[in-house]
Amino acid sequence: MATKPFIVGITGGSASGKTSFLKGILNAFTDEQICLISQDNYYLSRDVIPVDDQGIHNFDLPETIDHHLYAKHIGQLHNGEIVTQKEYTFNNPAIVPRMLTFKPAPIIIVEGIFVFHFRELADQMDLKIFIDAKNSIKLERRVKRDAEERGYDLDDVMYRWKYHVKPTYRQFIKPYRAEADIVIPNNHHYQRGLNVVIEFLKTKV
Repeated sequence: MATKPFIVGITGGSASGKTSFLKGILNAFTDEQICLISQDNYYLSRDVIPVDDQGIHNFDLPETIDHHLYAKHIGQLHNGEIVTQKEYTFNNPAIVPRMLTFKPAPIIIVEGIFVFHFRELADQMDLKIFIDAKNSIKLERRVKRDAEERGYDLDDVMYRWKYHVKPTYRQFIKPYRAEADIVIPNNHHYQRGLNVVIEFLKTKV
């Protein structure tokens, strides 16, 4: 590539709509034009994930992420190198992890709830996008998602929301909203904001 990749960081609270927004961006570009490298594949192994005072693993803490490796891989992509990383399957025994390959592209998308919190990640970004939504709407979405995709019952979802998700959002995610170059409200829809982002990113390929 003649020029260095343009690195876009995307964050927001759990169930704010990051995944859906990302799909909208990815669908507007070819695989050769854009590369998504998600924080989700950089969780540490379950045996080192902190547990709360009820003995429940808390995946909603910065120390659950191998951010040094994540930052290293982003830097390698920025330098035109191909990166491989083992897929993280959220401890689902029914899924056999794949070896993921990330190839350099004009646009690199860095996504996850802590990507603004870790300076070695945030400092590599050319554009920061924060997806925002009301707590009540995020909770409704999370209940639906965790029941359908992860098989969690309502009591489990509500416990994690109250003791893990909300405190983490207040301490490690919301404070970085002020650092964002673009804030996308997603209480009902984000299409206009998505269109603006896509049109801007088209100038980078």
